[in-house]
Amino acid sequence: MNKLLYPIFIALMLALSACAPTGEADSYDDNVRGEGDQGSIFGESITFGGSDGPSKDGIGSGIAVNSFLWRASLDTLSFMPLNQVDPFGGVILSDWYSAPKSPTERYKLNVYILTRALRSDGVKVSVFKQMRTTSNEWQDVATNKETATQIENSILTRARQMRINYESQFE
Repeated sequence: MNKLLYPIFIALMLALSACAPTGEADSYDDNVRGEGDQGSIFGESITFGGSDGPSKDGIGSGIAVNSFLWRASLDTLSFMPLNQVDPFGGVILSDWYSAPKSPTERYKLNVYILTRALRSDGVKVSVFKQMRTTSNEWQDVATNKETATQIENSILTRARQMRINYESQFE
């Protein structure tokens, strides 16, 4: 898309968001948003203001995925350089990372948060590995599937700890 069209697109989206109906919502809106939700053309999860933190189930007011899984994923991958981070889509893509102790191999992780609930199937990790050849080029190498599972379990454990800490603040 042409860079000159971005401001026009944003202005159009803001204008459309101001056109929300003022009367009672029709049955389609009730089915999509649920009773009592404040929706917009951007969906129910994008808000500007609102609660100060995640609700008891970990659904934050500004992201479309479980906030505990999201923050636990960022915390778990904090040692790696991040290439792309999308809280609305629940995507974290790391850049290549070489551990100081093994400079001839490097890893890249893709983390996808798949749900708004804190569940064991709510996070998916893909691991990519490359080894440096004798000609000083990087070559793709198969990874152990258990590595992705271990990272997913680490994220889930951290998310559970965050949820417990959050809930203990209100007891």
